Amino acid sequence: MLNQKLQLKLSQKLSPQQIQLMKLIQMTTAELEQKVKNEIEENPALEHGSESFEGEQGEFDSDIQNEDVNVDDYLSDTNDDFSQNFYSTNEENNNFQTKSSPSFHQYLENQSRNLILNDNEKPLCEFLIGSIDESGYLRREIEDIIDDLAFTQNIITTKNDILSVLKKIQDLEPPGVGARSLQECLLIQLNKKTNYKESILNSIKIIESEFELFSKKKFSKLSERLNLSDSELKDAVNEISKLNPKPGGSITSEFSNNTIVPDFILKIEDGKLVVELNKRNSPELRLSNSYKNILEGYKNDPNKSKSQNQAVQFLKQKLDSAKWFIDAVEQRYQTLFQTVDAIVTFQNDYFLSGEESDLKPMILKDIAEKINMDISTVSRVANSKYIDTPYGIKLLKSYFSEGMKNKDGDEISTLEIKKALTEIIESEDKAHPMSDIELSKVLSNKGYKVARRTVSKYREQLDLPVARLRKEL
Repeated sequence: MLNQKLQLKLSQKLSPQQIQLMKLIQMTTAELEQKVKNEIEENPALEHGSESFEGEQGEFDSDIQNEDVNVDDYLSDTNDDFSQNFYSTNEENNNFQTKSSPSFHQYLENQSRNLILNDNEKPLCEFLIGSIDESGYLRREIEDIIDDLAFTQNIITTKNDILSVLKKIQDLEPPGVGARSLQECLLIQLNKKTNYKESILNSIKIIESEFELFSKKKFSKLSERLNLSDSELKDAVNEISKLNPKPGGSITSEFSNNTIVPDFILKIEDGKLVVELNKRNSPELRLSNSYKNILEGYKNDPNKSKSQNQAVQFLKQKLDSAKWFIDAVEQRYQTLFQTVDAIVTFQNDYFLSGEESDLKPMILKDIAEKINMDISTVSRVANSKYIDTPYGIKLLKSYFSEGMKNKDGDEISTLEIKKALTEIIESEDKAHPMSDIELSKVLSNKGYKVARRTVSKYREQLDLPVARLRKEL
């Protein structure tokens, strides 16, 4: 039996132009540069330059549809390879050079050419290297790799063949690469040590036979199981602490071409804050004069043919598209500047002193209300834009925090409490680290009334482990 029912649904729709503007706002400086480059390549009506534009190209062509679309379908788009810098400027802090370097996987592939492999092993080696993640680990099951090789490359192999090739890959640099677990990663690094002194041998024993006790830092039971004195255990643990748990991490960051380009530059001049947009964020664009002249010529021809009418429509569409893009880049500039100016004004005391105690509680709504914009717009700016200050380059998002009251009733930023928590943990007795309850009491003595659950939340946000895992010999 069929049932019919009437349902009202309220949904927000944005035009394609609005969606494109939000994408521009969300882009980093490098992404904007690549976007401008692409637009100029695709639209000959758009050029570099500062010439003003006016006239009949002020409206979109009627052929460009303003039909409503769902914003969620579009905001997930991303552009790749934003590393090229094609603007030149003499402004300090605006020149960021990028270099072409091999990727982490290319680094491994280059080394693999020196491995002794037969014709059957070479494709296995290539596939395994491609399956290693950026941390340097092979996290896929061997059986899954065997199935993938069979289905995607028509290569039939065995587990022993895979393990044999993997063993050779694990001899490559950096030490520990190709491991399938942290335990295996540490063992590979320890076994590569040429100096087999007692502390190294004890380290191998710990990782090989008592890894679980070591990972849980149960040192007393560990020394009892392996019959090690306190000094022997301490020396062994020190050797393990020198190892790299993410062997691919250092190589990946070394070969990374991603450079943080600040979107804003903040200076203090005569005791006053001066903030400006990075010049690379406001490219000078103009409409092509030759395109405008061609359009005028076609439009003034009294004997236009059908093909000429089509040409007029094409030229006008290109000019309208270029005009809209220039306006959108300018609107992006205005939105970014309004937002950062409101943030700097709100946090005036902090930016003058650099002291986190001067950082006021500030949420997205505070800034959105000041500049009369939607919270989502402020969020897009804050989450993706960096500001170069006398105290370093920071993400705008890092200046937002909720507020709490101290024992004197004054409202303070949660960032200040997190900083105090970090300092307490850094200075604690590592042999007897404090529990969250004890941390809560210490914070309370410092004037911050914070419950144990809140301490736990802040500690996790700061990526600080629980007391048991902070324990050291």
